[in-house]
Amino acid sequence: MFVANRRSSLGAAAALLALALAPAVHAEPAKGEPILLGVSGPLTGPNAQYGAQWKQGFDLALDEINGSGGIKGRPLAYVFEDTQSDPRQSVAVAQKFVANPKIVAELGDFSSPASMAASPIYQRAKLVQFGFTNSHPDFTKGGDYMWSNSVSQADEQPLSAAYAVKRLGLKRIAVLHLNTDWGRTSKDIFVQAAKDMGAEIVATEGYLPDEKDFRSTLVRVRDAKPDGIMLISYYSDAALIARQLKQAGLNLPTVAASSVYSPKFIELGGDAVEGIFTASRYFPDDPRPQVRNFVSKFKAKYNKEPDAFNAYAYDTMILMAQVMREFGADRKSIHDGLAKVKDVPSVIFGKSTFDPATRRVTGAKNVELVVKDGRFTLWEGGTAVR
Repeated sequence: MFVANRRSSLGAAAALLALALAPAVHAEPAKGEPILLGVSGPLTGPNAQYGAQWKQGFDLALDEINGSGGIKGRPLAYVFEDTQSDPRQSVAVAQKFVANPKIVAELGDFSSPASMAASPIYQRAKLVQFGFTNSHPDFTKGGDYMWSNSVSQADEQPLSAAYAVKRLGLKRIAVLHLNTDWGRTSKDIFVQAAKDMGAEIVATEGYLPDEKDFRSTLVRVRDAKPDGIMLISYYSDAALIARQLKQAGLNLPTVAASSVYSPKFIELGGDAVEGIFTASRYFPDDPRPQVRNFVSKFKAKYNKEPDAFNAYAYDTMILMAQVMREFGADRKSIHDGLAKVKDVPSVIFGKSTFDPATRRVTGAKNVELVVKDGRFTLWEGGTAVR
């Protein structure tokens, strides 16, 4: 026992000595002219909260990137242009960004329709449009300069259907969806997947993004006698619908697309969203060390828990920095580098690698959630009763 301890002590001493003699490696903080990314997204209007969440994720990532030397010594920065996620405004911003040679890539817009309206401008200018929240299946089909680390609705909605039909046991489903290109496309994919799994779709009701009164819609839904509701919505309209479902006496199991996953959904919906099922690519209680580290740093900076949109923005900035470090910080190098970069650390995916054919990230994860006691929690099975 004495010999073993002595050897252990000698080994530890040798390790400490080697550490003391090793040259210290400290990256100098980045300085000089910044490398600029253009961000197109909502800072005002009905989707303003998403833009605020993006900025928090971006800024946390930039603290790390620029504190450790930036991009070969130069700081990375972004210019955020407010579009309210309106396609008309996103087009104007695209024209502004492509005309500025200092902008080396664009991030955004928030909604797929706003991004897709601007895609032809970015494609012609050969400026990467990185739609990190753009899940419309056609977004990356706009050209080889359209890339995304958002899971396509072609992949997500079958997962939602499986959650509703196979996991929760719903057989007669009424679908309420945003009457936008994204909402209609997502609805069509969900409906087909649910039917293929044996469910009956008893009603589909579209609504406009600024709609507030759903009473007549909910009368039609009630008359169709569903045993569950599917919401293809954003958090603000989903919260409003949930309140009116309660008022209409429709206390049915309700599943919502992952786009509602935000603390604002619970804040706006209150007791009405209790028991609603959803899913996410990211969940802050995930035990993976990468998630735990991200959550800890985010809480230290902002004194609150991060959500999926914070995480997507953080991941995106880390990814762009890695591409620029490895392949160069000009427009063409970023475009070419996205097809070559491998296993970039990611809070959401673990490691990010892109399929060059689809220009989307591979290896998506799905976490099934339910709102319980005023917070998102892991769904652990059981009956779907509200």
